[in-house]
Amino acid sequence: MADVKICGIRDSAALDAALSGGARFVGFVQFEKSPRHVSIEQAASLFAKARGRADIVLVTVNASDEQLYRASVNLRPDYIQLHGSESPVRAAEVRKFAGKGVIKAIGVSRHGDLAQAAAFGPVADFFLFDAKPPPGGLPGGNALAFDWPILAGVSLPRPWFLSGGLNPLNIKEAITASGAALVDVSSGVETAPGLKDPLAIAQFLAAAKSASF
Repeated sequence: MADVKICGIRDSAALDAALSGGARFVGFVQFEKSPRHVSIEQAASLFAKARGRADIVLVTVNASDEQLYRASVNLRPDYIQLHGSESPVRAAEVRKFAGKGVIKAIGVSRHGDLAQAAAFGPVADFFLFDAKPPPGGLPGGNALAFDWPILAGVSLPRPWFLSGGLNPLNIKEAITASGAALVDVSSGVETAPGLKDPLAIAQFLAAAKSASF
């Protein structure tokens, strides 16, 4: 059984499906180039509904202090996910804007890429391993997978999420192959970029809970 983060939520129907299905984390993207972007105004009611029912993650990409301060004051995220080129120094600086801590996303295409995690061990609370984006692509939400078994048995200084290319049909295989205790899905439960399918969310959560690793 793996804990799940449903990411890129933009509406109440998707959030309700995530919460009723037992998602441990719910993620909201603040990055204007993403089809999953939500403004502070759009996110406020969703954050209020999720508060206390799941850990709330604000996903950012190289966000400024001004952006993070506004989000911190108005939304009070539990975690801030750094999905850009943020350094360990920057990750440490961002902690003050989050209620509980920081998730650092790391792009992976081969085993050697996992070494990047070591530098973030002292400043991140979780790692999130996602497939490296294609040239010119968005930092995440690209429905691309990497070789899951490279994570099997790896010793890391923090808990980690498996992300990238996951969907209700392959999540059990992905968990078994990688040993992931935490998984993250966005595009894999959508009917179109940014449009979540409540039924697919429910199916994904059920499959992840029944998987073994």
